[in-house]
Amino acid sequence: MEILIISGLSGAGKSRVAAILEDMDYYCVDNMPVAMMPKFAELVNGARGRYERVAMVTDVRATRNIGELFDALEGMKALGCEYRILFVEADVATIVKRYKETRRRHPLEASEGLQLENAVRSEIALLSPLRSQADDVIDTTGLTLGNLQRRLFTQFTQGTDSKAIGVSVKSFGFKHGLPIEADLVFDVRFLPNPYYVSGLHGLSGLDDAVKNYVFDFEQTRKFMETLGGMMEFLLPYYIEEGKRYLVVCIGCTGGRHRSVAVAQALAERLSGAGYAVDCIHRDIDKGG
Repeated sequence: MEILIISGLSGAGKSRVAAILEDMDYYCVDNMPVAMMPKFAELVNGARGRYERVAMVTDVRATRNIGELFDALEGMKALGCEYRILFVEADVATIVKRYKETRRRHPLEASEGLQLENAVRSEIALLSPLRSQADDVIDTTGLTLGNLQRRLFTQFTQGTDSKAIGVSVKSFGFKHGLPIEADLVFDVRFLPNPYYVSGLHGLSGLDDAVKNYVFDFEQTRKFMETLGGMMEFLLPYYIEEGKRYLVVCIGCTGGRHRSVAVAQALAERLSGAGYAVDCIHRDIDKGG
């Protein structure tokens, strides 16, 4: 296991980076005291796979002597703990602007009695040895949240977990109301309705007789191929944008026949493509 050390300039966005990484299933600890880093790394390493991805955030709040941080990193290495350093920075003007907007004080303003801009420049000099040893540097100047998410995903997820999104496929009936949690809604009321077919009225879309009826029509098969292909096209881009959970709702009139059969088929296709999928039939027991 490799531990990610997040450091960098105050106001550059380390906490935002940590929050995004938490959405990527990292276990993040903010403001980790330098003296505790080797012990924490040892505990995590000995947890026998309980923590697959761990990140520690440390900066000038934790130490004024950069040598102490390097000593801690050497201590981690001596214990057999591999680490990777991510350094987060922004230009001086951007950091000054951020502090003025939030009306917070830079850590070195209070401790060193410096004016804001001088505090930022002093921190840059203080952390320059760490920056020179960083494995990754992210400059957040001008980066939108979406761009930052994409950058972190590219560097820390892609290639190891390229399908890191949970998908919930839900069937529902329009007469019972739209699901408020829906991200995407598809209306399948254009498909032939088993409700009016003798012997199928009392069954549901989970029964083979209903599924066979619904998928016996060419428009259903074409729709499913189009829908499945579109979802497989969209999901990697949702992941790239930082989305970690998507709710796809399939609706028919009552939520018992067509929507259930289609939702089940979509869930099976996406699951077969390697995505983590659950399938819920909200209105299946509410009658036609």
